[in-house]
Amino acid sequence: MTKSIQHTMSKNGLILAVFAIVTTGLIALTYFGTKDQIALQQQQKLLSILNAVIDNSSYDNAIQFDCALVTSAELLGSDESQHVYRATKQGKGVAVAIETTTPDGYSGKIHLVVGVTSSETGSAKVTGVRILEHKETPGLGDKIDLRISDWVLDFDNQTYSADIATNWAVKKDGGQFDQFTGATITPRAVVSAVKLSAEYYLANQAAIFNAANACAVNNSADAIVENAVAKNAVAKKVSQSNE
Repeated sequence: MTKSIQHTMSKNGLILAVFAIVTTGLIALTYFGTKDQIALQQQQKLLSILNAVIDNSSYDNAIQFDCALVTSAELLGSDESQHVYRATKQGKGVAVAIETTTPDGYSGKIHLVVGVTSSETGSAKVTGVRILEHKETPGLGDKIDLRISDWVLDFDNQTYSADIATNWAVKKDGGQFDQFTGATITPRAVVSAVKLSAEYYLANQAAIFNAANACAVNNSADAIVENAVAKNAVAKKVSQSNE
């Protein structure tokens, strides 16, 4: 009886082992068969976001593979490193897309990306803004989301400088940007985050373009996948289509 039980247990154990090996093999085949496609989709999504805030005719580099990692809790709202994607033309820096965070939303942190370029001396021009992730109240604060309203487009081509810093506020605070009926905290937080991003760019422009490239990849498929996961943190947080 004991030998029969042992034989049955051994047989079942062998079946389970074979099943585990086959399952692992199938998972591996699926991964290797789709990883390039996944990486490509991530890269395309990231590029669509960047092109939503920076005119793609203004640069000639592979912007999604060119970034600096920066940290500024004071101006970019986080103690963690964030990406600044660099647009260049004929090797000269022309604009950046800054990943930033405001902790001051009504329902918590708001993550966004801000396109900025140089204007006149001491001035920066915001080329576009997109909200990447938020938890603001539906019907009120969620109007910052381009899927809900076009409010965020009011930042397009707005100039920032220290001389006109007071304009960078909602109208209730004496600035130029609309607030929402029944919801002032959310737009106030976003306007402040965009303003601080412009300030960061003006203070760190040279350092941004001189920093080591944190998004460079080589031509191997493994490197593309690994770097796509790291550099596409922005894309993973997107809650909207930017087309």
